[in-house]
Amino acid sequence: MWVRPLARRLLPKLQDDPLCRLVSQEKRDSPLAGVRVLDLTRIIAGPYCSMILGDLGAEVIKIEEVRGGDEARKWGAPVPSAPGLTCYFSAVNRNKKSVCVNFKTPQGQELLHDLARESDVLIENYTPGVLDRYRLGYDQIREIAPRVVYCSVTGYGSRGPYKNKPGYDVIAASLGGLLHITGPEDGAPCKVGVPVTDMMTGLYAHGAILAALLHRQKTGQGQKVECDLLSTQLSSLINVASNYLNAGMHAKRWGTAHVDVVPYEVFETKDGHLTLGTGSDKQFARLCELMELREMVEDERFKTNADRVANRKVLIPALKERLRTKTTASWLEIFRDAPFPHAPVNTIQQVFDDPHVREIGIVEEVESANGGRLKVVGPAVQYSAASNQVRSPPPLLGQHTHQVLQSVLRLTDQQIQALRDGAHIR
Repeated sequence: MWVRPLARRLLPKLQDDPLCRLVSQEKRDSPLAGVRVLDLTRIIAGPYCSMILGDLGAEVIKIEEVRGGDEARKWGAPVPSAPGLTCYFSAVNRNKKSVCVNFKTPQGQELLHDLARESDVLIENYTPGVLDRYRLGYDQIREIAPRVVYCSVTGYGSRGPYKNKPGYDVIAASLGGLLHITGPEDGAPCKVGVPVTDMMTGLYAHGAILAALLHRQKTGQGQKVECDLLSTQLSSLINVASNYLNAGMHAKRWGTAHVDVVPYEVFETKDGHLTLGTGSDKQFARLCELMELREMVEDERFKTNADRVANRKVLIPALKERLRTKTTASWLEIFRDAPFPHAPVNTIQQVFDDPHVREIGIVEEVESANGGRLKVVGPAVQYSAASNQVRSPPPLLGQHTHQVLQSVLRLTDQQIQALRDGAHIR
């Protein structure tokens, strides 16, 4: 329907290499430079995945509905210095271009088909079957763009009795056992303070997409990749799942304590809280020395970790009593060169004031589309010979519709205006 990009027509050999695009010199150090991602995801899991790909240099075209866009645009506090953005949306949508397309119309669907032909990856997080109704399911996309890696992020996958249920982080965490093992020992189940199941699914998806791109580079074939919240949650139970499946051990809530390692939890100090643990007998001995509890080192009840696990109800109260005698700062000074892990329980303000956090420069400031300033937590991974970075701020709704349709599909201003007049785009 639309004219293909000039580079594709003049340089057909580029298509022989699925990861090859015409890219500017300054972007060639980005691992995914030249990879185009068509992103039909909303909320957290999918956008978290596509943000990681964008950090690595992929061109991420975020497709949003013409009425309102990504639901996360309405969540949380607005960014005072960047009108039009919320803090929640901004946390997972940098390095993307926002394009508003009404894919409920045939014209909108054709636009997305054309963009799929010019993309390497398509990511979506709709309930299974929904996009099929709009000619955007895997089977339809495979027919028109067989080299595309098509990643579906769902709540429960495409099989099983729950496959048509919508996916939500806390529901998957509840069904998958995380809430059962999280919270005070004698208290109610608790959710984690951030949507970890969503984020872990996004991380799984990003790795799966990279593996599928590598497979395509070897075989020339695209494929469908499926990631779902429940499977991610189950895989993340690690030792708790293994304890049950192999030893018949039923899990319970331990607060901040560890089921298999003692001591390993949060302790109250004179003015706050401190987390510490000992993963070996030598570490435990050093802890006792620094806390002036040397008699515990020779106590047969605490000789090994197995002994300490069995006698935690004796050991932990004694440690708690001693730790409450000094301030957090005092204990941190005493433990400064200790071989065992320890840290204060920081507030979020204390986190970003921490000298180490400041030194590594993980917080970055970018200029938003309307000229305001916006702070984001940058990528967590560093490369010695590649770029993984914040390149552009989270987009305003529909900010790049005209630009993308013009540069990727080579539409004219008149064609774009006609699509806009027909409510096929925004």
